[in-house]
Amino acid sequence: MTWGRRGRLAGHVAIALMAVLVMTAGRAAAQPVRQAVVETSAGTMVWDLLADKAPNHVALFVKTVQAKGFDGTIFHNMVARGAIQGGDPLTRDPKMRAKYGTGGLGKLPLEPSDERMTRGAVASVRVSGRPDTGGTQFLLCVGDQPGLQDKFTIFARMAEGMRVAEKIAETPLDADGLASERITITRVTLRDKPAPVPDPFTTESVEQLAAYRAVLETSMGNITVALTPEKAPEHVRQFLRLAESGVYAGMSFHRVVKGFVVQTGHVPTRREPLDERQQGFVRPLKAEFNDQPHVPGTLSMARLESPDSATSSFFIVTGTATALDGQYSAFGRVVDGLDVVQKIETVPVDGETPVDRVELVRIRVLPPQ
Repeated sequence: MTWGRRGRLAGHVAIALMAVLVMTAGRAAAQPVRQAVVETSAGTMVWDLLADKAPNHVALFVKTVQAKGFDGTIFHNMVARGAIQGGDPLTRDPKMRAKYGTGGLGKLPLEPSDERMTRGAVASVRVSGRPDTGGTQFLLCVGDQPGLQDKFTIFARMAEGMRVAEKIAETPLDADGLASERITITRVTLRDKPAPVPDPFTTESVEQLAAYRAVLETSMGNITVALTPEKAPEHVRQFLRLAESGVYAGMSFHRVVKGFVVQTGHVPTRREPLDERQQGFVRPLKAEFNDQPHVPGTLSMARLESPDSATSSFFIVTGTATALDGQYSAFGRVVDGLDVVQKIETVPVDGETPVDRVELVRIRVLPPQ
């Protein structure tokens, strides 16, 4: 089994018909996006159902969910960093292992659309070479799959839980090419997609932002910083947002230049991948260069060559660095723990990289008192 197994109408009648069509279209446009909440033994995923792209496949999926047809099935095939496959009703029974991948097919023809087989796409599996054999089995892309484009019906797209899918994709396979352990779909439910929630720290005034503090908990001690939103409000909002959502947890101080800066917040140094919510918060910032000087204890955002390329990485100045003034967006200052900054500054380095990892355990946001 492979992925893929009469006369003219009077004017007033025409107008009336047009009105009906417009009203019908309006009702269709008002329909909320439906989501599937897929609970598994490895965690929960949420999919947006694409009823406008693949109405027949979505209808079959919904019918199967309502009949609890996915509950108790497993993900029986996967490719690390590639895709995971599930939805075969035969997989409920371990005794049917030899037939895994053959059940639930032959129900629907292909529904072509402009959706792409990219990371997060959920597509109906079919028998290879037979486009009319889609069914309940599905393929979820953990990575882009351009080689599968236009061969499968994409009926959903991942909204939350990609890390769960990535973990499932890492399940070892046995000699028969099937999952060596049972990753079970415990329950699938349906819901309307919730209304968007505003990002944290988007509504506070500058005065309110200034009342926050943040504590950098490091493997060498704690550093408390005050923020200067009157100088760089959007940088302060992003810093607080990243800190509160846990983006900074498990990173390292990856750059140390004695008499200049210690730098952290670089996502590739994080011990664990970010989840979707966290990834959505790491986005480029427009420069907010200002007159706050870069002196010992200044907190400032790192960037690439483009002024508007800052995202998460930041540095604490350990010397007087006038060359950075007006070129980098300073947004805070150390108010306690400068001695810890100085300790980090003195660690042995290979070039500018610490020989031994200096951990940024987390950044704890202290609410206004």
